[in-house]
Amino acid sequence: MITTWLTRTFDRTVPVAAATMAGVADGRFAAAGIGAGILGGLGVGPSATGDWVREQLAIANRAAGPYCVGLMAWALERDATPYEIVVESRPAAVCLSFGDIGPWVAPLREVGTVVLSQVSTTDQALAAEAAGVDAVIARGSEGGGHGYDRVATLPLLQSVLDAVAVPVLAAGGIGTPRGLAAVLAAGAAGAWVGTALATCAESAWPDDVTTRLGEVGEDQTRYGHVFDTASQAGWPAEIGGRAVTNPFFEAWVDRLDEMDDTARARFRAAPAARDLDTLSIYIGQGVGMLDGRRRSVAEVVTELAAAEEILRRVGSQLS
Repeated sequence: MITTWLTRTFDRTVPVAAATMAGVADGRFAAAGIGAGILGGLGVGPSATGDWVREQLAIANRAAGPYCVGLMAWALERDATPYEIVVESRPAAVCLSFGDIGPWVAPLREVGTVVLSQVSTTDQALAAEAAGVDAVIARGSEGGGHGYDRVATLPLLQSVLDAVAVPVLAAGGIGTPRGLAAVLAAGAAGAWVGTALATCAESAWPDDVTTRLGEVGEDQTRYGHVFDTASQAGWPAEIGGRAVTNPFFEAWVDRLDEMDDTARARFRAAPAARDLDTLSIYIGQGVGMLDGRRRSVAEVVTELAAAEEILRRVGSQLS
């Protein structure tokens, strides 16, 4: 068994944390991660209600194991209710990202919750460390969902590992045992995995999205602000997202200022209509490794755990 800060801190068997993907990672998904021997993940989106947060926390808590709740700092400034509920629940970990995390760190640590933060540059990592987090997640631009399109995973990970004293997890494009072995060999305490787990049977995504992702190549995601402009969810202007490109994205990517109410109405109606040419499917460049099957979280984790054998084999070759 590979032992790192991540496995020791949360008593896990595999050095993997499930990404806290809003809209994908609910209480059932978090519980599946716990059962598979990793740090489970539960994502709280900007429109989540207090009742929804309580319900999903209760589901995750029934698994009686460690999981991480993802919170967006910019959204907490608008409504701190989800944060207050999470602090009261005292999960094993919380990931604070996307905005000024400073005011939110100390109360969590005071109740014994481990605080993580996603960072996309070395300067962001240093700022998060100064804010008092227990560990940082070096998230490269390959990663799916919201973040910054600035530095790829490998150069970012190397720089952050040299810059901070706190443990570092790696995120972005890590979806196989080879990827996990690579970041562990570099010195990461584990991997923050999203895309490889997003289509699992326990995720909140419907079957048609899983099928669609099985058809998407590694070069068919794009980073941008189209879907946020359409949704008007309130994301800060400097933060975009990586998602599957589709006709709606391509039609508006170069003319966001022209997007009208008709286009926004079409986007809002897309989920109910199951209009995959319009709705947003946030996913990373690792999507090319998905095959459209709805495997269980446990199956994917078992596969990732083969990183130990890869590291052992490489070590033997080098010696």
